[in-house]
Amino acid sequence: MTDALEAGSVIGILGGGQLGRMLSMAAARLGYRCHIYDPAPLPPAGHVAQKVVTAPWDDATALQNFAAGVDVITFEFENIPTATLDLLEPLRPIRPGRQALAVSQDRLSEKDFLRELGLPTAPYAPVATAAELDAALAKVGAPAILKTRRLGYDGKGQARLQSADDAAGALAVMQGAEAILEGFVTFSHEVSVIAARGLNGDVAAFDPGENLHRDGILRETRVPARLSPAQRSDAVLIAAKILNALDYVGVLGVELFVTAQGLVVNEIAPRVHNSGHWTQDGCAVDQFEQHIRAVTGLPLGDGGRYADVVMENLIGDDMDRLPELLKARDVALHLYGKPECRAGRKMGHVNHIQRPKG
Repeated sequence: MTDALEAGSVIGILGGGQLGRMLSMAAARLGYRCHIYDPAPLPPAGHVAQKVVTAPWDDATALQNFAAGVDVITFEFENIPTATLDLLEPLRPIRPGRQALAVSQDRLSEKDFLRELGLPTAPYAPVATAAELDAALAKVGAPAILKTRRLGYDGKGQARLQSADDAAGALAVMQGAEAILEGFVTFSHEVSVIAARGLNGDVAAFDPGENLHRDGILRETRVPARLSPAQRSDAVLIAAKILNALDYVGVLGVELFVTAQGLVVNEIAPRVHNSGHWTQDGCAVDQFEQHIRAVTGLPLGDGGRYADVVMENLIGDDMDRLPELLKARDVALHLYGKPECRAGRKMGHVNHIQRPKG
């Protein structure tokens, strides 16, 4: 514990959304304070953090002042501009490090990284022009999905191709952005592993969760997932291999397809992850506290699960169900404090807890 930050130290968080909010709450439980940096005014994390800096990502003076007031820097989303990190990195430790961001910010780099580790992925090929898309279709086949290499999330920046006849329309959706064509994988279901690596190299993983998506957005995560003991072990080992290869510090999410041939890596997220929200009510140490422990140099906690949980995202009009959810038994409600409810917007989540009988 000699390298651990003392209680009262300040953690700087880049991004002030709901993940930053829950990280700030976890940090407070461990005696730390949080400063948020976000271009948006009144972000959700600002309700619970000690300080919020509202400034653009390219405001050098604001970034320098932010760094001067914190002891370590972490982030709640991966699409932070490279120039921002260039300025901050010499001033304070950034955990996780730059390599994890470089890999995850570009879908092509991510797929190449995973393949270099010997991990299976969907077939893929880079696409920047119509000719490259034709070549990619010849290599990958159809049906397939064309995705922007950067900045896509929750189903955005994507176009499905049932055949080569859809190529022109799919390329138009990219609006000139560099893209990657990914072949479809035949899978029974998707699972994700939330795992952490500490400053000393220790690795700890939570139970894999089973994910249900609708319209490209995660709707539910269930634990335990439908996995054999061997698949469960393989999922955790895959996450550990990625963490160690990146010399990672913090929590990482790894999404996996369950196929007849084994587990296939879909994508990685270098941060706490939506599919790990179940840990808040299924474990003594949740993913947010685990991340804070890692980046401050504290020992990792025991992420053992003591209940079955179904995590359900509250999206848009789901907020109309609040009265019934507030009355329900064994339901833990987590709201993000967002003032405006919009279609497709994550407003909170609930954990339906199934405690052991007896």
